[in-house]
Amino acid sequence: MDRSKERASEGSIAPGTPGSEPTAPDSRPAAPDAEPGASGSDFLQLDVGDAPPGGLADWLTRRLREAIADGRLPVGSRLPPTRLLAGELRLSRGVVIEAYRRLTEDGHAAGRGRHGTFVVAAPAVPGAPSGRAPATARPARPARPDGLFTTPGADAFDALRSAPARIDLSPGLPDLAAFPRTAWLGAERAVLGSLTASAFGYGDPRGTPELRLALVRWLARTRGIVADPDEVIVVGGVAQAMGLVAQVLVGAGIGEVAVEDPGSLGARQHFRYWGAATPPVPVDAEGVRVDALRATGARAVLLTPAHQFPTGVVLGGSRRRALMDWVADGGLIVEDDYDAEHRYDRPPVAALRSMLSDGVCYMGSVSKLFAPALRVGWLLAPARYREALVDAKRFTDLGNAALPQLVLARLLETGEMERHLRQSRRRHRRRRDVMVEAIGARLPGAVVHGAAAGLHLTVTFDGGPDDAAVAAAALERGVKVQPLSWHSIRQRRPGLVLGYAALPASDIAEGVATVAEVIRELS
Repeated sequence: MDRSKERASEGSIAPGTPGSEPTAPDSRPAAPDAEPGASGSDFLQLDVGDAPPGGLADWLTRRLREAIADGRLPVGSRLPPTRLLAGELRLSRGVVIEAYRRLTEDGHAAGRGRHGTFVVAAPAVPGAPSGRAPATARPARPARPDGLFTTPGADAFDALRSAPARIDLSPGLPDLAAFPRTAWLGAERAVLGSLTASAFGYGDPRGTPELRLALVRWLARTRGIVADPDEVIVVGGVAQAMGLVAQVLVGAGIGEVAVEDPGSLGARQHFRYWGAATPPVPVDAEGVRVDALRATGARAVLLTPAHQFPTGVVLGGSRRRALMDWVADGGLIVEDDYDAEHRYDRPPVAALRSMLSDGVCYMGSVSKLFAPALRVGWLLAPARYREALVDAKRFTDLGNAALPQLVLARLLETGEMERHLRQSRRRHRRRRDVMVEAIGARLPGAVVHGAAAGLHLTVTFDGGPDDAAVAAAALERGVKVQPLSWHSIRQRRPGLVLGYAALPASDIAEGVATVAEVIRELS
């Protein structure tokens, strides 16, 4: 059989198979729509120069099978259209059609009409480890990594999020099912319809002018903060704001940032990662103890004054006045305006930034208003740190993605944010009531903290088991909770931090019942 007949044979295809078009010879001349000068494809870095003469379909089939087997083409992947791949490789289209047909016949691909050809199974590879998992089914992280609850590491939150569970009572999440998809899509269409081409280029690392203006208006009417748009830095959530502040403070010679105790484990981790020590300052019924803060000698402190995490305490008036004196003596407050918008049974409280503009680095985000997935927050800082913070943001990522900023700006300006917040408060209040009732019924000796606002409750119990053991046992039964000891530096009463906003009432009641059973069994 001569080479021309061999190529013609390889190019034939049975009617009705994936990509069943009229075939062309298996030859190297470019397909009609090949790009001038093109010699290979970005797809799998295919180079037709590697193919043996007369065996183009064999070569392409083998390369595709290898990519499916090693996970570069996982199950569910769509193969390129035959005309496109043939054009990039400068081959006859019949070669690609033949390779796709062979994959289909051995069960590794399937044609889905006009939608294309898809990978549906991975072939066994000789010599591969027998226990190798396919790329689409990588092993999950262990549900209980060693020391997760007793000695949480830097990845503690990631490990807990990835652990399988039927009920997640982790704090810090709003009702994600209520994300305003229709309003977001409408705002996105309006934004895209009005953008000029230049808007798709690089922008100001501080954020888009539209969002910075919308934010200062929002903060003025909801948090009493008077600021100029030039003072705002748009960031990737409060987590990034903490990282930027930590970098700048450490660079300025401030190596300690005092933290509330109890206080957020995650916040401590962020500051420690950037080299800042985090001496603890006790929190009581009026908030952080300023006398204890002075005793640490720290020049900066991280506070959650509107709804202290995790106790829910509001910073009292006398403590606010004492903090003003501390700032006047050279102190700097890093204010995380945590849960300020989620109030049920108490009036709003002013942000510290509204009283002490020159002594506060103020941080907030939409993570608890809309969803953490948006990764949009804001940072306002005293003038002496602003330039350094903008530089830190610039050299971190050149600025947040512009399109989500513009959409959020429109939602703020049109009142959709307030509308969504009002609806969310009603749902969150009902779910809080369900959790409080369930705790009262199932854990009558427990003390509930922080019920007047926020998205979580803290529950403490005297004479009970170790809270890390409770969290571990609850996770084994499919319920996620955070032990209070995660967020405590000094020894204290055992307790749990329980989120309620993201769950329906039935799950809340069942989760509390499971936790109560665990506590009784371990007591």
